[in-house]
Amino acid sequence: MKTIIEPFKIKSVEPIRFTTREERSELLKKAGYNTFMLHADDVLIDLLTDSGTSAMSSMQWAGIMQGDESYAGSKSFYRFEDVVKKITGLKYIIPTHQGRASEKILFFVVGGEGKYIPNNTHFDTTRANIEFTNAEAVDLLNEEGKHPEIRRHLRVIWISKNLRVSSRKKGKKISHSV
Repeated sequence: MKTIIEPFKIKSVEPIRFTTREERSELLKKAGYNTFMLHADDVLIDLLTDSGTSAMSSMQWAGIMQGDESYAGSKSFYRFEDVVKKITGLKYIIPTHQGRASEKILFFVVGGEGKYIPNNTHFDTTRANIEFTNAEAVDLLNEEGKHPEIRRHLRVIWISKNLRVSSRKKGKKISHSV
């Protein structure tokens, strides 16, 4: 059955301002089409961030109250570690507070002098974490990639071909990351 509402109750409410299409067009133009230059109050749905901006569930709020804030050895960590190990089957878990911190660890391990990290287009902080290790962030976006109306499988074929050509030209080791 399809529903027109979410199948849960929201536990946190914050008023938001709706803008018209014309207002959004003007705001983007004034910001030079740079989403970092927009005021947060002018953004209805934030698709730029990966930091989680939606409402929390009642279980998430309860988790805050149940959390053990000990500096080390907290039961919250051991509960988290057990669940992640069970899900992933991994022996070691290194929790990080956000994606940028995870990338810094990842690229410290897989990056380094003389290595190339391919992507269609690197996000700014991802590029910074790669280049901090003296690896090279390689953008493989071609003209077709700038046009989402083109069928996806054609772009994937181009990226695969470009990656092979790029790696042969450079004759260097290419690191792959997910």
